Amino acid sequence: MTTTLDAPTTTPVRNAKPRKRIGFHGLMMTPGMILLALLSVIPLVTIIAMSFSRVHLLGGVVFDNVGLTYWARLFSDLDLWTQWLRTIAFFVLTVGLEMLLGLAFALCLWKLMRARNLLLTLFLLPMFVAPVIVGLLGRFLTDSTFGLYTWLLGLVGYHGDILGSGTSAFAAVVAMDVWEWTPLITLVVLAGLTSVPQSIREAAALDGANGWQSFRHVLLPSISGVLMVALLIRSMDAIRYFDIINVTTNGGPADATKTVPIRLYETAFRFFDLGYAAVIGIVMLVVTILIARAFVRVLDRKGLTR
Repeated sequence: MTTTLDAPTTTPVRNAKPRKRIGFHGLMMTPGMILLALLSVIPLVTIIAMSFSRVHLLGGVVFDNVGLTYWARLFSDLDLWTQWLRTIAFFVLTVGLEMLLGLAFALCLWKLMRARNLLLTLFLLPMFVAPVIVGLLGRFLTDSTFGLYTWLLGLVGYHGDILGSGTSAFAAVVAMDVWEWTPLITLVVLAGLTSVPQSIREAAALDGANGWQSFRHVLLPSISGVLMVALLIRSMDAIRYFDIINVTTNGGPADATKTVPIRLYETAFRFFDLGYAAVIGIVMLVVTILIARAFVRVLDRKGLTR
């Protein structure tokens, strides 16, 4: 009688993937992240619900469902579309001028060998002033009776009221925004210029590149990522800018400076049409997100977000 011993069967042990643990730092950050999520999600859900409701404030907050009434009103509101065009014009002028002036001033400061830190400190002062203070200062400087800029323009033949005319008022609020935020672009671009390796600039000089060629083919490509980040920062802020315009002109004269943020404020807190204000706010949020995504896509295409 023969007996056969069965060979021991062994089951392969799968390599178990190690569990990802949150860790001490993650546990410490969790309460703050949950709080930030609640502070973001709850207002977002509320404003979406408001956009489909008529909000009553007397006797407690009550939402009456009106469906797509406010959204249909959005597409037929010609004044709002005009204000969007005005907002885009404000956005293009302010951001464009700030980028050009910021790049020019950064190049000038970068070329300085002495007193650079002192001049940079003085140059950055407008950035630390609250926008409301900038608006009040601009309103006093452009006053038709005792304003300094009114007196200076009178010397060259302009005797009109700066904030009383539509074109000059729009130019004034654009200039105030440019005065305040050009130093931010200058600071960001200057940081990018100082990070350009000197060996690259020396190689370009040895190849016979002049100043313009060196700037166009060496410096500009090297700081293109920094320029895109600065453009992203200012674009997201300029599209919803409110403070200076509200303090100086409040959208006037004759709605010449009324942008979408001013219209949103008036709709919500002057006429208390909170449902329609919610629709305007959601559209502004979507436009801001689209602008941010466009810039991030460009940065990702350049390989600068990795």
